[in-house]
Amino acid sequence: MTERLSMLDASFLTVERPTAHMHVGWKALFAPPENGERPSFETLREHIGGRLGAAPRYRQRLAAVPLGAHHPVWIDDPDFDIRRHVRRAPAVLLDELVADVMSEPLPRDRPLWEMWIADRPHGGLAMVGKAHHCMVDGIAAVELTSMLLDVEPDGDERPDTEPAPASAPPQPLALLAGAVSDRISDALGVLRAPQRLVPTPQRVAEAAGQLTRSGHAIAHAIAPAVPHPLLNRGSSPHRQLVHLERSLDELREIKQGHGASINDVLLAAVAGALHEFLLERGEVPPRLKAMVPVSVREDAPAGALGNRISFVFVDLPCDEPEPEARLADVAAQMRERKTGGEPEGAKAAVDGANLLPHFIQSAVAQILASPLVFNLVVSNVPGPPIPLYLRGCRLEAAYPIVPLAEAHALSVGMMSVAGRACFGLYADRRTLPDAERFAEHLDAEIDRLLAVSSR
Repeated sequence: MTERLSMLDASFLTVERPTAHMHVGWKALFAPPENGERPSFETLREHIGGRLGAAPRYRQRLAAVPLGAHHPVWIDDPDFDIRRHVRRAPAVLLDELVADVMSEPLPRDRPLWEMWIADRPHGGLAMVGKAHHCMVDGIAAVELTSMLLDVEPDGDERPDTEPAPASAPPQPLALLAGAVSDRISDALGVLRAPQRLVPTPQRVAEAAGQLTRSGHAIAHAIAPAVPHPLLNRGSSPHRQLVHLERSLDELREIKQGHGASINDVLLAAVAGALHEFLLERGEVPPRLKAMVPVSVREDAPAGALGNRISFVFVDLPCDEPEPEARLADVAAQMRERKTGGEPEGAKAAVDGANLLPHFIQSAVAQILASPLVFNLVVSNVPGPPIPLYLRGCRLEAAYPIVPLAEAHALSVGMMSVAGRACFGLYADRRTLPDAERFAEHLDAEIDRLLAVSSR
């Protein structure tokens, strides 16, 4: 049985360019085992392969539909080989490994993920991983990592699962017939439930509410952003990851002092860091528009892959000089977006767009990924709240990697790991080579917010 990409999944294939690789990723650091030797690379690869037996998608590749009649489908890869996906890292610095791995696209002729295992000093290890955004969102990537880990150093709560035999690849004519059938089913979907069209007061109210939510979401999405000459110039394929760690309790202290959320604190800190980053270059900081992913995974079946996310758009008050005012600004905007049901409205709008012709869907995806719509992405990904272990090696930190669309030079991700806030600042290293300075400003901005909170 094949599964077709959703419109949102397929959009990440549509917007991919030689200078904009649409994979999500992570850099994870593990401490050496407290008892015994660190597991060998072969042991780790066997462990990962055994755990992925319960996740068939990681053994599937994409098959294009003839004539582009519909989105691609997932099919079993009869030539799947774990050795092409879990690799021993070369003897280079870890930052160089991350840059090299993330600067290369994933081959489309095989399952769209890779993991690289590297040695760390004193017996620890590191994992650099990536999976195409058409396959997973940030939450699903965290769930993948969690599937490989255990809550006890020597535990094995998830025994290996033997994967099902690969199905024979479908013939092109079958793929085309399935695409035509799905198109017809989509177009007739409304007519299959005529009772929903009966204008009862309750249904009219529900439809009006959905239209209002979708309208507000679309209005904020299409409100034009002004491309910034530093953040939105021509892209290169070269990437770098700069990271930062803070105590999660510090962020909680800030949010409690201002009636905000952790996500609000992240957005305000990014706005403050950009304020200082641009001032340092002699620029007058403007308001910048951020795309903020919001998970709607609670409505998805257990273990579902693909993208279960929606988006809201927030104007970052980089022009505001006071930290407290910046936090109040973004908190008010996020409150308005959530109260107005904009994440649900945006999801409904994307689901509805699945009925549009394929070429219009592609055009919409490209427009929404452009710097005319947003300047940067800021994403908060909840990670594991308890210690987890990979064959006895405790997870110390995990820095998320949020992909960069064409003509975008910076994205900011944050993941919580057992009481630590791990920031992944992902940058085009040719157009924004000094992303380390942005990390320093972000660190200082959190200090400023803490000082304001303590007063």
